Amino acid sequence: MSNVSALRAPERRSLRAANREPSHWAYRVIAHFARLVNPLVSRRRWAGQEHIPKTGGVILVANHTSNYDPLALGEFIIWAGRWPRFLGKSEIWNVPGLGWFARKCEQIPVFRNTDRAINSLVHAEEALLTKHHAVAIYPEGTITADPDVWPMTGRRGAAQLALKTGVPVVPLVAVGPHRVLGQKNLEFGKLLGGRKPVSVMARPALDLSAYEGAEPTKEVLDDITELILDTLTEMVAEIRGEQPPPEGRYDMRLGRRVGDGAVRPE
Repeated sequence: MSNVSALRAPERRSLRAANREPSHWAYRVIAHFARLVNPLVSRRRWAGQEHIPKTGGVILVANHTSNYDPLALGEFIIWAGRWPRFLGKSEIWNVPGLGWFARKCEQIPVFRNTDRAINSLVHAEEALLTKHHAVAIYPEGTITADPDVWPMTGRRGAAQLALKTGVPVVPLVAVGPHRVLGQKNLEFGKLLGGRKPVSVMARPALDLSAYEGAEPTKEVLDDITELILDTLTEMVAEIRGEQPPPEGRYDMRLGRRVGDGAVRPE
């Protein structure tokens, strides 16, 4: 059975039955909120939750299409039995209420374009190796700017984290969240157009054995980033039933597709 043919509506399981990992009560509030809201705005189909380990540090690498992604992906991961710690833009921590939930749920702020940017990987490493959490990261670094909503070129952060920690790296994709709330800009009008199809799928952990013990050189990190983005693109193509653009990945800095290059210049 292919991954796509395995896509099904989520099982009607209680949170208590689906997830026994300890968490702050605030995270459970968010989980119930996601389970209440998601069915109202989307027709969910899921596959591959069994590929997310029930215990231990794990890196969840995902495509990024919309501001709605955390709700779509979060529900999928939580009902797979884990509480994801997302790396997210630090501005969220300054939003009243939302920032409080982000802190209580141990989300990891990313201070983009500052000297503090490296701190996010330090905190992510601690979450993986000391707290044995599931850490979710978008290798693209931000919502894709690709006009056809394919994964675009990425950053080396996910590769650095994978190489340094050695924990499993599980790929997952969401196809359709941009139909619910738009891509870069919030489009609340889309919420009025009826429920939109949203598919979330995970695959087994990537085989990174060839890089075990390797030094984190630019070339090695670029190779791992390429593998991650190739896998995510292949998964999106599988769900959409389409071929990725032959011109390659979109680079938001250049405003065009750039062939085989997976990593944006720093």
